[in-house]
Amino acid sequence: MAGRATALRLAAAVSAALLAASCGSSGTPAAPGDSGAAPKLEGRGDITFVTGKDTSNNMQKLVAEWNSAHPAEQVRIVELPESADAQRQQMVQNAQVKSDQYGVINLDVVWTAEFAANRWVVELPRDQFDLSKFLKPAVATAEYRDKLYAVPVYSDGGLLYYRKDLLEKAGVTPPKTWPELTAACQKILALPEAATMGCYAGQFEKYEGLTVNFDEAVHSAGGAIVDEAGKPTVDTPQAKAGLDILVQGFKSGAIPQKAITYKEEEGRRAFQAGELIFQRQWPYQWALANKTDGSSQVAGKFDVAPLPGATGPGTSSLGGHNFAISAFAKNKATALDFIKFFTTEQAERSNLLATSQAPTLTSLYDDPELTKQFPYLPTLKASILAAKPRPKAVRYGDVTTAIQESAYAALTGAKDSATALKELQAKLQDLIK
Repeated sequence: MAGRATALRLAAAVSAALLAASCGSSGTPAAPGDSGAAPKLEGRGDITFVTGKDTSNNMQKLVAEWNSAHPAEQVRIVELPESADAQRQQMVQNAQVKSDQYGVINLDVVWTAEFAANRWVVELPRDQFDLSKFLKPAVATAEYRDKLYAVPVYSDGGLLYYRKDLLEKAGVTPPKTWPELTAACQKILALPEAATMGCYAGQFEKYEGLTVNFDEAVHSAGGAIVDEAGKPTVDTPQAKAGLDILVQGFKSGAIPQKAITYKEEEGRRAFQAGELIFQRQWPYQWALANKTDGSSQVAGKFDVAPLPGATGPGTSSLGGHNFAISAFAKNKATALDFIKFFTTEQAERSNLLATSQAPTLTSLYDDPELTKQFPYLPTLKASILAAKPRPKAVRYGDVTTAIQESAYAALTGAKDSATALKELQAKLQDLIK
């Protein structure tokens, strides 16, 4: 609560400063020809660590360990709102007024290009991190124009959570395709104990989670939001087929109507309450849904599988978070060491044990003790290695807003999918150049 209060005070200060600041970005976009070694990071002393809500309290535990070992370089956590969109907004506001109140910032993987291009974060010395030990897709999310601007700390891949007890009773196997999933639901819903359950849900509220779910549906149907050259490609039969799977899911009732309001936490609570047979979710849910303190009705009753696709296993959108250093922060040398501390095998193992979030160090996915405790790790590793990134765009905030508006209009029936995608294609062509 103290962290949230501090965040609100900082946000208020930033907002006040913005009134006096000129409109638009105060950062100078990085020039394509920028070259040379990473600048030396100097200054030691206290820093802030700015992050979304620490639901597991493990970040605070690790920070306490750091503080105990570094009495002259204390780290204070600043917790931002739970919503990724609100986190980004406060980080952008802080950068636009060149405030030094943010030190190490916990960036969603899709924000790297925007923050690097606007010089809101500093380039990091690549030679001080053994990047060969990290998952390659995760490292790519921390780079911009072949330079390192962040370090991957948490990765993420979408998983299909399912009620293994009900699948076994109905005599069905985990589905690999959308038709198999809906067919499995028909059999399971015929069971007395499943009569009031919903078939499937993901994250469909109008926020970043909808961008992720749309991205996965399109890729899993053989399409893409942008091609390898970065050009928008959503006005295609493949993209329409992917979006139509979700649209038809809502129309048929396979996706409950209330799922249009689901973000990660709303969906998690519904699954843990026994309201869903299948759910698209990140790995963090594993630990929470397996709690035996009465908060979950499905502990020990579920498992995970790859996301379903049109004709075979689907494709996850690449998620995760990277730690970067604000360009306006003091004590950047301390900030760099703090990032190194958070990416040690010991720290990443601690986070996995406490949260079931995806680590970025490859070795942890092959550790026999960890795979015994977290049997989903091989499936998760495969999901991440095959995952597709969301569009890398300097104007990512505008890009994701356009995607959300078009997808939401189609899911709610405000527009047919063909019209929504045609309009989205035009918007993205203007935004991604």
